[in-house]
Parts: sequence; C-alpha cells; structure tokens
Amino acid sequence: MKSNSGIPGSRKWLLAFLVLGAFLALFGLSVSSAQDDDDDGDKERKDKFTQDFRLQDCTFLTEGSNPYFILEPGYQLVLEGEEDGETLRVEITVLDETETINLPDIGAIETRVVEEVETVDGELLETSRNFFAICDKTNDVFYFGEDVDIFEPDGTVSHEGAWRAGEPDEDGLAEPGIIMPGTFLLGSRYYQEIADGIALDRAEHVEMGLEVTTEAGEFTDCVRVVETTPLEPGKSEKVYCPEVGLVVDASVELIEYGFNIIQ
Repeated sequence: MKSNSGIPGSRKWLLAFLVLGAFLALFGLSVSSAQDDDDDGDKERKDKFTQDFRLQDCTFLTEGSNPYFILEPGYQLVLEGEEDGETLRVEITVLDETETINLPDIGAIETRVVEEVETVDGELLETSRNFFAICDKTNDVFYFGEDVDIFEPDGTVSHEGAWRAGEPDEDGLAEPGIIMPGTFLLGSRYYQEIADGIALDRAEHVEMGLEVTTEAGEFTDCVRVVETTPLEPGKSEKVYCPEVGLVVDASVELIEYGFNIIQ
C-alpha cells in the first residue's frame, strides 16, 4: 500500500526513524559537549585559588595580630606529637628581628622574622626563618618567603623550599602570599606561597566554630585550614584558635604557648 506522498509506508517509517535518530544523535552530542564544558568549568573553578592581592593598597606593619595569627616579638608556640614511633616537636618564635624584602613596583617592605625549629626525638631536623607582615587595611598576614636549613642524615644541609618574594623563581619573580586573612571566610581559597617550581602552598578554609582540646588547654571558635600544593600530591590540615594561633598541625598539637616561654 502506498501513502498519499507516493512513498511506500515501510520506507516512510524507516526514513522517519533515520531522521529522528540523526536529530537525537546531534542533540545528544550537543548536550554531551555542553556537559563537558560545564565539567571543565567546574574543574577550573575548583582549581581556582586567589593569587592577586592588592599589595599596593597596604601599608605593612611588622607587629600586630589578627584573630588567628599573632605577630608580636617574644610570642611562642610549642607543638608536639608522635609519628612512626618518633616524637616530633615544633617550636615557633616571633623574633625581635626584621628583614627587608624588595618588590618591583612596590618597593622595600620591612617584615617580621618568625623562627621555626623542628626536632625528631631531640635531634634537629629543620630550622626556618619566615618573613611576615600585616596589611593595615585588611589585617591580612602576608608571607614574603623563608630561609630554610634542613639537616640531612649524612651531615649535609639542604635549603630546599627556600624562597623570597621579588627574587627569581622558575617563571619570573616570586610573589607574596597570605598566611592568614584578617577575616576568616568559609570556602576561601588562596595561595600562601607564590614561587613557581619552588614553593606553591595554598590554603582552603573548610570548617569553623570548632572546639579543640590539647595539652595546652581547651579552645573554642577554632577554624580548620586544608593546605595543598600543585608541586606534589597529598594535603595537610591545620587548626587555628582565636588569640592563640596554630593549635594543630597535622600530627603535632599545641602543648604550650605565650611570651618567652622557651628556656
């Protein structure tokens, strides 16, 4: 039997199915492509960490504090913990010393030196001198670099990870990052170090309102920060508490804090 169009019925249905199939294939490809674009966009957004910080708007201070970071000479933190059967100890001291960092287009910035000493079972593992300053406008604590001494088992000393803002890295000049913003916003993501190929630590604010108990005491309204780097896999977690600072750093916890407490 023929249809009014003169095309046999079976052939007409076959043609209709072919047209419909082509349409669905094209539509499906478009949806898939759009979904891929959306996935790429989501990945890009997930990978986005702030690294542009309007430094030119800041007047930098070498002393002061924000709710989770104290930059006052003499202030000290002592953290301890166990890892692989060994006792780790970290001593952090805000020194009565400053270091000048020179940045193109900004000029000379005076920073406060914070010393960190790490030992394993009483043996010296690493010392670092970190350079921080506070932006008076935002109360953000900026990180301008560090000098590092790592004491290897064979007696040699490595300086791996050392960097300074304004000095060469693998893609130009290193730049300052933020170690702790003046205002803690849940979900914030930013670079702490910007030294390509050397140091690219970055932070994400993942939790707030925490209650934490360590040997040093009970703390409330604490916040959790997850740190990662594109230079290597893995992550670490830190907890900061108001008017104290760092309370938990991976496997070590605060056991003592205050001014001039380390003998």
